[in-house]
Amino acid sequence: MNVLYTVEGNIGIATLNRPEKLNALDSNTRAELKEIVERAEKEVRVLIITGSGRAFAAGADINELVKRDPIMAIEASKLGTELFSRIEELEIPVIAAINGLALGGGLELAMACDIRIASSKAKFGQPEINIGIFPGAGGTQRLPRLVGMGMAKKMVLTGEMIGAEEAYRIGLVEEIVEPEKLMDRAKEIAAKIAGKSAIAVKLAKKALNASMNTPLREGLRYEVSLFSILFASEEAKRLMKEFLEKR
Repeated sequence: MNVLYTVEGNIGIATLNRPEKLNALDSNTRAELKEIVERAEKEVRVLIITGSGRAFAAGADINELVKRDPIMAIEASKLGTELFSRIEELEIPVIAAINGLALGGGLELAMACDIRIASSKAKFGQPEINIGIFPGAGGTQRLPRLVGMGMAKKMVLTGEMIGAEEAYRIGLVEEIVEPEKLMDRAKEIAAKIAGKSAIAVKLAKKALNASMNTPLREGLRYEVSLFSILFASEEAKRLMKEFLEKR
């Protein structure tokens, strides 16, 4: 198995498992990951994605890339883009527990997740320019949204790697922890989210995602429409009643 999947309570954990290839995202790995995220959406409340060995994921498999002609490249790029967009749009939150190298497609995968927690030893980059290409599975679109256009251009056009501290400084990751604490912290955040109202979490994620691609007034209308749905929820009514009773 190129991707391992375990469930702990309401939390799913997908582990990229090609350590000898630095968890490169070849076609088989992408297919397995797609199956797992579809399964997780039905089974758990939060999904954590991490890597085995010293990499989170070190990008696409160069052995596959070198064989592609333009038509094959289009199809491969579409498949990668569709997978990462599916992860971004899952009805459950996805946490990237970035244990090591997150390069190329690996960084694109991390950016498709909702929350990114990094080991202090993690490294980040979009080094595709070094082999004559550029990010083709969302990197040129998600990176500027997270870190700003200038920093995104610097990373993409130079192909340079950055460390965890710099990634945190520019807003690419939300937290840095020591390597041995990475999974515990990811699980802690996942458990906190899993303990909240599932429908509120689902709709909050939808509203937040929409803000990245929607003009403000349209986004505000969308927020109102989703907000109103919650008042048909018995869970919301119960939680509000419990809050009042505790005062």
